[in-house]
Amino acid sequence: MEVKTHILHPALQEYVLNILTVDVTLTEGISEVVTPFPPSPFQSLMFYFNDPVSMGRPGSANFEKQPLILLTGPQLSRVNVKVHKRLRSLRVDFLPGAMHRILNVPMHELADGGFDALDFFDAEMKTVNERLQHLGTMEEGKNIVEEFLLKKVINLGKMLPFDAAMRALLNTNGAMSIEKTASLSCLSLKQFERKCKDRIGMNPKFYARILKFSKAYRLREDFPGLSWLQIAHEAGYFDQMHMIRDFKVFSGVNPSVIEQELLATPLRMQKDMRY
Repeated sequence: MEVKTHILHPALQEYVLNILTVDVTLTEGISEVVTPFPPSPFQSLMFYFNDPVSMGRPGSANFEKQPLILLTGPQLSRVNVKVHKRLRSLRVDFLPGAMHRILNVPMHELADGGFDALDFFDAEMKTVNERLQHLGTMEEGKNIVEEFLLKKVINLGKMLPFDAAMRALLNTNGAMSIEKTASLSCLSLKQFERKCKDRIGMNPKFYARILKFSKAYRLREDFPGLSWLQIAHEAGYFDQMHMIRDFKVFSGVNPSVIEQELLATPLRMQKDMRY
């Protein structure tokens, strides 16, 4: 599995956390694999260069093929991702509030959904999609998407104190108090909560929990040799039971079950997201 994290253009660093390209071909004789994908704190654009993935909900045998350019809103619950033979893709993970600034859409309206990005952007996105289906290299794909994003952000307004405060919360993996985060945003607590629902898609306490859980999950994908006790400590949990509670909420199962599910697939969908 070849994953590359690309250096961001300086003009995108206010909006984007990650641009990743992924190229993986399944072992001969294996036509598809299913990998868990629990909530992450990022709203993203996923560009598929060949066949898209399929997604389904835990406990269901139904998988739906996704569009070639997938926009994911605030993710509140887990999905399962099915990859067919080969995956060549590019993922853009946006910083908190950035997708709202680009789309000017209340993020809570996109909660727990995956959408065809062609429905949210102008005709230029269709051109991007067509160009991505005739790639020579993954680097070419990154350049195409970056060129598109630069055009989208060039005329956006300046970053608000709210955006800087949410980035600070992200950098602490949810450990900073909501009261302090609201203070940094120059808003009252109630104003801050309303702004979070509109720009992040959920209340700030729930978002902080996803931040902490996401770090724990990514640590499991990235460092399978760590014990769950070590992961709980590294992710900032008070104790292991608090981490187990969040795994049940966000992945639907205990950590030990997630561990077994990861052992059954060669793919790691979140480990390369920055902490």
